[in-house]
Amino acid sequence: MNLVIDVKQKDNEVFVKISGEIDAYTAPELKENLQPSTEMENPNITVDLSDVSYMDSTGLGVFVWLFKTAKSKDGQLTLTGLSERLQRLFDITGLGEIMTIKVEGGVE
Repeated sequence: MNLVIDVKQKDNEVFVKISGEIDAYTAPELKENLQPSTEMENPNITVDLSDVSYMDSTGLGVFVWLFKTAKSKDGQLTLTGLSERLQRLFDITGLGEIMTIKVEGGVE
């Protein structure tokens, strides 16, 4: 399955909507599309994963990179729209404890 990545940016606010599967095949494309967002100071990056049907460890690696890069530039990363399956993936790896993940209704 293909990956669809829609990036909208205004000043240091970046909103990313991802649809499809994030795996070893599509993760490099995702990282390439996210790279410009990490080159600014104080990036505030929100990634909507509500239309992501599958993600493997390669995809997690992209989000670890994005989290660390944003944090190193005094920015932040917020993930939204995680399915139960994706939420579990972040939780069992411990990433759910260090990353900002907003669930339905905007509660962290």
